[in-house]
This record gives sequence, C-alpha cells and structure tokens, in this order.
Amino acid sequence: MGQQETAPDPVDVRLGARLAELRAEHDWSLGELAERSGVSRSTLSRAERAETSPTASLLNRLCAVYGRTMSQLLSEVEAEPAPVVRAADQPVWQDRASGFVRRSVSPPHAGLRGELVEGRLTAGADIPYDRPPVPGLEQHIWVLEGALAVTAGGAEHRLDAGDCLRLRVWGPTRFRCPGPGDVRYVLAVVRP
Repeated sequence: MGQQETAPDPVDVRLGARLAELRAEHDWSLGELAERSGVSRSTLSRAERAETSPTASLLNRLCAVYGRTMSQLLSEVEAEPAPVVRAADQPVWQDRASGFVRRSVSPPHAGLRGELVEGRLTAGADIPYDRPPVPGLEQHIWVLEGALAVTAGGAEHRLDAGDCLRLRVWGPTRFRCPGPGDVRYVLAVVRP
C-alpha cells in the first residue's frame, strides 16, 4: 500500500498565506527574509506553502522581524475577535515538535495592548526563543498546574503551581517543563 497523504491543517494554510503576505508587504525576497530572521530559505518557503507546521521558535523569529507578538500574528489568521470569547471558540495552536499547546484566551485586538494566553508543555519540553517578538514586551507568567522553568536575562526562575513571574523581555528566553508532569500556565502579554 502507498503512503496516504494528509491534507495540511487549515490553520497552517492560513498562517502560511499570512506569512507570505507579510513578506510581500515588506517587498522582501525569501533570501532577504532568511537573512533578517536567521531561518533558512527552504524552511520559510515550506512554512509559507503550509508544507510544514511552523514551530514556536520559527514563529517567534518571524514575529521579531515583523514587529508583532505571536498572538497578533495568529489572530490575523482568525476571524475578528469578539468582546466575549467562549472557551469553545478560543483559537488553539500546537507545536507538535516541542509538545507546546497555546490557547489564545483573549485574542489581541488592535485597540488593546494586553492579551491572555494559556500555555501547556509536556514534561521534558524545552523551548528556546532567541529574541522577543517585540523588544520590551511585558509578560506575567502564572503557573496553574505543574512546574515551569523560565530563563530570562541570564537567570532561571523555577515556578510551581500558584507562582507568578513578571518581567520585560529584551533578549533570549527559554520555557522548560522540568516534570515530572506536564505544566499549564497563563501568560499575560502587554505590548510596550
């Protein structure tokens, strides 16, 4: 039997199209974007054509280049957000490679600077971000279940259920679930 091809995820298709639009709006070639983001041309091309589901690290790099948060980018591929977002309607995005699941609890809105995100990491998951999507981004990380290790500014902060870390992000960060179980946390993001 031949290998059955699966259709790309509809969110990945819309996301790829939006990434291609952003590159066109800046009048950049794939090579120019690769140079600015540090992501290979082939990876960028595959993401734009939805041949691969982009990772959180890849999206973070592209968000940094385009000057938007990940939530802003993901909201651009969803319908206009309503004032009340029912749990069943909150967009969920998954980075299958790292075990990261991201729910936009309160999707960003053009007139507002803040948003809430629920994050879930499987035990052992480790996600490094080489730069913030927007320099000076304010983050409040509140752990609901499990444990989370967040590295920022060269310091690692171990957070357990109930703990909250607040910071402004200027450089690389790392989110790691040390285990033994998964972690669930709320991330409040406020644009400068």
